[in-house]
Amino acid sequence: METYGIEKYGIVTTGSIFRNIPPGSLVEKALLKGEGRLSRAGALCIHTGKRTGRSPDDKYIVDTPAVHDLIAWGKVNKPVSREKFDLVYQQMIEHFKDKDIYIFDGYAGANPKYSYAFRIINEKASQNLFISNLLIKPTPRELQHFQEDYLILAAPECKVDPQIGLNSEVAVMIDYERHIVLIAGTGYSGEIKKSIFCVMNFVLPQKNIFTMHCSANIGRDGNTALFFGLSGTGKTTLSADPGRKLIGDDEHGWSQTSIFNFEGGCYAKCINLSKENEPEIWDAVRFGAVAENVQLFEDTRIIDFNDDSITENTRVGYPLQFIANIEPSGVGKPPKTIFFLAADAFGVLPPISKLDPNSATYHFVSGYTSKLAGTEDGVTEPQATFSTCFGEPFLPLDPLLYAKQFQKHVEKSGASVFLVNTGWVGGSYGIGKRIPLKYTRAMINAAMNGDLDYVAYETDSFFNLNIPKFCPGVPQELLDPSSTWLHKSEYDKTARKLVEMFVENFKNYDHFPQAIIDAGPGVPSYKVKKNKL
Repeated sequence: METYGIEKYGIVTTGSIFRNIPPGSLVEKALLKGEGRLSRAGALCIHTGKRTGRSPDDKYIVDTPAVHDLIAWGKVNKPVSREKFDLVYQQMIEHFKDKDIYIFDGYAGANPKYSYAFRIINEKASQNLFISNLLIKPTPRELQHFQEDYLILAAPECKVDPQIGLNSEVAVMIDYERHIVLIAGTGYSGEIKKSIFCVMNFVLPQKNIFTMHCSANIGRDGNTALFFGLSGTGKTTLSADPGRKLIGDDEHGWSQTSIFNFEGGCYAKCINLSKENEPEIWDAVRFGAVAENVQLFEDTRIIDFNDDSITENTRVGYPLQFIANIEPSGVGKPPKTIFFLAADAFGVLPPISKLDPNSATYHFVSGYTSKLAGTEDGVTEPQATFSTCFGEPFLPLDPLLYAKQFQKHVEKSGASVFLVNTGWVGGSYGIGKRIPLKYTRAMINAAMNGDLDYVAYETDSFFNLNIPKFCPGVPQELLDPSSTWLHKSEYDKTARKLVEMFVENFKNYDHFPQAIIDAGPGVPSYKVKKNKL
């Protein structure tokens, strides 16, 4: 039996070994093993078990002298000893002994100069199909000469021995020195995808490649746009533009000469998915796609996208080729326009504002959006959410490094940076109204077309933001959020509250240059210094 070299990792199995087999074969094997069911459209529908999202409390980095001074240790990057890592590794090796093993060898990084080779070993055909959708597939010649840079072992059924002394039966562990990732005890496929992103966020910035949690598209004129934003801000929706080609929807690198996608697929949220609102994703949920934690109508086998009985975090993974309007190379020129998307449920951020280099860095590092009242137990009013550099859970290095690279790349490219509120105006959530998508698209288009380069701006006194006085296709009264509230005093009170949240959050970055700190909310514009990192 061909082993494809897995014995060098200590893996020996009495089962069969499959490497880079076609999607149809993986679907067939998943169905025979009872891992999932087919929807009417042909998507493989699986349940991920008890874990239906990432497990941040179970994520560790092996602390060794070679990496200790590089890692930004804290609540996200928690250290674990090499000894505990090795115990989990040996438990997983033992677990594989009687299992069928599925190998996928693929790449992250569409720019060949900055591409990394990953070997993923799964015990489940469905997870192997998922990651084969998400990574860049090698050509037959590349596969013949494939040599991995990183090894990932993923075994959902391998529950971590409690005597090892970790947080739970789940472990997501990265050994950056030995280039090995272990994912045990969880069937949530996003852990594989995001572990690869963590690796890219570790290796590439050390080569002066800026890594980004964003979507990207490119226009007919060759101009690239980037969209940063946390879940629910409209990142996927706004980057899916029939007049522009999608480079990628989630993870990218920025070199001296290009923007490039890390992935070969998409991992989209599909709760409340509809053909009318998101036709590209709707059409991608077909044979070859993997849908997680969705429910089927038993009489028709159609997916009920409105069913959140398992989780609201229902997902579908599919190859980029399932989207019609893509840039097949996964590469574009450095961006002309950058958008930070914030779904502000407080209703006080302007719908669009232009940022200078310092304020752009401030808001990049802040990574703001807000949770809605009623979305979680005990959430009775909007809650501010800040995620460092729009990707805090996946950043192993000091945020200052990412901030420096962001500002350096933006300055060199001359890109215009805008903060866009895709949330509420006229009051907070429950009182105000969500900004209509057609107006947000009009603002995005005006920014990309350069229409906002030649209009007058005024400075917002609370957030120190430059608000355009005119935008084509958008009612003028909408641009100033304070004018949309019934009572100006209530607006002022709510704005002050959000300003205090920004200021409190940025205390985590008191080692940043003062010019960056002063560029944020709550600082009078005449005090703001204009200098670089």
